[in-house]
Amino acid sequence: MSAESTEGRKTVRVGTRKSQLAMIQTNSVVASLKKLCDDVDFEIISMSTTGDKILDTALSKIGEKSLFTKELEKALDDGRVDFVVHSLKDLQSTLPPNMVIGAVLEREDPYDAVLMHPKHATKCLADLPENSVIGTSSVRRVAQLKRKYPHLKFESVRGNLNTRLRKLDEDDMYSALVLAAAGVKRMDWESRISQTLMPDECLYAVGQGALAVEVRANDFDTLALVSKLNHEETLLRCVAERALLRELEAGCSTPVAVYTEIKDKELYLTGAVLSLDGSECLKETMQTALSDTQTQSSSSADQQHYVSVVAQTISHQALKAAEDLGIDMAKLLISKGAGDILAVARQQNAEGEKK
Repeated sequence: MSAESTEGRKTVRVGTRKSQLAMIQTNSVVASLKKLCDDVDFEIISMSTTGDKILDTALSKIGEKSLFTKELEKALDDGRVDFVVHSLKDLQSTLPPNMVIGAVLEREDPYDAVLMHPKHATKCLADLPENSVIGTSSVRRVAQLKRKYPHLKFESVRGNLNTRLRKLDEDDMYSALVLAAAGVKRMDWESRISQTLMPDECLYAVGQGALAVEVRANDFDTLALVSKLNHEETLLRCVAERALLRELEAGCSTPVAVYTEIKDKELYLTGAVLSLDGSECLKETMQTALSDTQTQSSSSADQQHYVSVVAQTISHQALKAAEDLGIDMAKLLISKGAGDILAVARQQNAEGEKK
């Protein structure tokens, strides 16, 4: 952490994207930390990322990893900030070697939400006329929704949430947008949600709805500080999801979708891999028992990583079980042909980049 100020208090510098949603999320994390640590001051440093700057191309066709995290991680690496607040779904399943996720906060609604053009305010997707255009930047959503609603068309829509909502309301191009419900709710736009897409219609993205705090792996003071924010159930679910994504070697340009829940100390993971057009879909569900009998050592020398997550207060057995569940799910899907589906999706995206 940063050196003490002249008043003897520590100042911690927090990195974030400049968007309104990112600032709302970061301010909520800082507010939670202030309640736990009244002897620390926080300075928020905002910046634009590659994903914020390239707005005329679908995310899947940009071809660069870490679209919304690269600049923030550079600031973290060179010490300009002490930790970074991210939407967990934006973080790669494998982080730079000197970075870890030091906290995963309680998950907001992980599902996708439909926001209708005002002229369709009382409708849901099934009610829209033939060839109505739905705006979304997610290949995962498009692949699943094409299967469920073949009468609809899907087009990429980029920009921050304010820009997208303005495009919906003021242009006549889109009949509806599909966005992460968590972001819509954090922006206080819940009244605009016409429909929430449940798992039988659209599984969500890995980490969707959860906030993550990224820290330098050797900054033990900051790790100890942010670890107070960990939400055990969310963290275990997201470890399983991230392990699935990492083992599949997939990313935002490939349609991978998940659903997780914990019931009676059992972690359930549903994973799906789809073709870009939704014509192919492999979906499986697996479960594992969670153990809570042994917490990790608080020693900085004994920090095990689980898909780049460090969580000293959660048992090694539970974390390992969650990570293994994701790996086993990936292997099952690969055995059924997921690797071929993903390879075709990557090739199609690569061809799209060249056009």
